[in-house]
Amino acid sequence: MANPYLSAPLQAFWRHGVAASKGEDFSHLFTPKFSIDQNDVIATAGSCFAQHISRALIAAGCRMLDAEPAPRQLPPDTAKAFGYGLYSGRYGNIYTARQMRELLEEIFCTPAPPVLCWPLGAGWVDALRPRLEPEGLASQLEVAVQRKEHLAALKARLPECSLFVFTLGMTEAWQDLASGRTLPVCPGVIAGSFSDLTTRFVTFRYPEVMEDLTRLRNLLHRFNPQMRLLLTVSPVPLAATASGRHVLAASTRSKATLRAAAEDFADAHADVDYFPSFEIVTSPAARSPRFEQNLRHVRAETVDAIMALFMQAYGLAPVMPKDLALAAAPTPAQSDDADDRLICEEALLDAFAPP
Repeated sequence: MANPYLSAPLQAFWRHGVAASKGEDFSHLFTPKFSIDQNDVIATAGSCFAQHISRALIAAGCRMLDAEPAPRQLPPDTAKAFGYGLYSGRYGNIYTARQMRELLEEIFCTPAPPVLCWPLGAGWVDALRPRLEPEGLASQLEVAVQRKEHLAALKARLPECSLFVFTLGMTEAWQDLASGRTLPVCPGVIAGSFSDLTTRFVTFRYPEVMEDLTRLRNLLHRFNPQMRLLLTVSPVPLAATASGRHVLAASTRSKATLRAAAEDFADAHADVDYFPSFEIVTSPAARSPRFEQNLRHVRAETVDAIMALFMQAYGLAPVMPKDLALAAAPTPAQSDDADDRLICEEALLDAFAPP
């Protein structure tokens, strides 16, 4: 009896495409829509895992947009602690599509909205990027001036970008009630103080993520109508949840929502692609451990394999592990189980767990 499966390729069947494969060959997992060449100017943003992608592209010699370069006299480790060189702008980690959308909307907003400041010790920090000034600034006015410069730099340089790589991290977030802005971390974790009178917990659903991605793409096209968008989903589980669910269930829900939205959105647009880094890490086809002992941070060998597939698929020069190591400048000490090559606000939540 005839049916569509009789003419399907071997990779369509689990027995051939996964179970019978030798080693960990993911080369047939992904066919890109477009290539990346040395003429492309690439911008990166997203959750902590996106720093791996930035590092690999730098190591491959790609033309990376750096809208806010570090002062020349600043040592590399200090520059990284202050948020320079992590991404294409000094915006820190952007964990949700809503955060990214709101940042791009703010760039075009006239007049600029009030700057949201949090106290940190005797100083003040920008609540939308609270780790970028480890000791805080002297006044709220100084924070406002610095943010104005940040937005101006992005507005001036993003039109140069031909490819925007964005890594989706989670669907859980906190929002400031007065401004409506989505925060990278809950108040009281790094700076500021928490009150349910000023802050609310939100979980973005699939329709909201799709709406945010639509708006994000439209905003990027305001900078450059030819700009392409490349989406990935971070495979790193949530460090903690405020949803009331078990953290495993909350993390799975978050990643499932992002995974579905990212590829559906890519399927709907010729200039949007989805790269399956999430699948490579979480697939049952993995023959070796993918995570460190804390079951959160992805092993260096796995990151190397993901980046090698990324480079191969998009026609870029292969990157050796030693090149990635050279591209990773030392970073300040973080929590005991953190990947010390990354700067990640969300990892700090583990410090609030009971002993």
